[in-house]
Amino acid sequence: MTLPALPLFHRIHGQPVIVLGMGEAAAAKRRLVERAGGQVIDDLAQGIDLGARLAFIAHDDEVTARADALRARCAGLLVNVVDRPDLCDFTTPSLVDRAPVLIAVGTGGASAGLAKALRLRLDAMLPHSLGVLADALHAARTALRARWPDGATRRRALDGALDAGGALDPFRDHPGDAVAQWIDRAAPAAPARYVVHLSSIDPDDLTLRQARVLGHADAVVAGPDVPPAILSRARADAQRLAPGDPEPRGIVVELRF
Repeated sequence: MTLPALPLFHRIHGQPVIVLGMGEAAAAKRRLVERAGGQVIDDLAQGIDLGARLAFIAHDDEVTARADALRARCAGLLVNVVDRPDLCDFTTPSLVDRAPVLIAVGTGGASAGLAKALRLRLDAMLPHSLGVLADALHAARTALRARWPDGATRRRALDGALDAGGALDPFRDHPGDAVAQWIDRAAPAAPARYVVHLSSIDPDDLTLRQARVLGHADAVVAGPDVPPAILSRARADAQRLAPGDPEPRGIVVELRF
């Protein structure tokens, strides 16, 4: 059984990263580090002295792999041992690269083949202009704040534009000025309240519409009979309210059985 993991993007540009081993597996890790701008160090002691925080270990021999993993971990490094998930502090996901957008697909070491299949499917679905859209949204931050000074209102406007079929739907190609045109033409984002009637305690039984509404919520109203697994489908920063609590302006979703 694989253990739950916290997904993170780790910036290593210009930093030492230890990569030990020979062969294609080690070469692949070196390419991964170099692509992210890291400095590959192939000696464990040297890497520790230089202040490395990550170590990739790709020895074919399990005894050697375990020994180096122990040494690195004792020195305070996070360790990835190729093809040995039980020895890993972290795993490397399969990546869809639409710089600056980076989509990581991981299975916690359960199946690299499954992660690859999902990555290839997503790669075919996402337009190559997705990175251009991300850069345009970054460049428009000042204009977005001027158009919608309130953070919650601004988030609702963006959610609507980026939703399926929206003006900035990320699964469609857009011209370079699409963000500027949308800001000029967008209608005010109005608050809304939805009631979602749950059919079971299984979050997989949520309809697509229910899951979408829950994912956009600024606040979620739920009684003690709503399980955490369903509440987890809302954004982590959405307020959790009990029935009868004062409700904020924005998108409020009440969950009921």
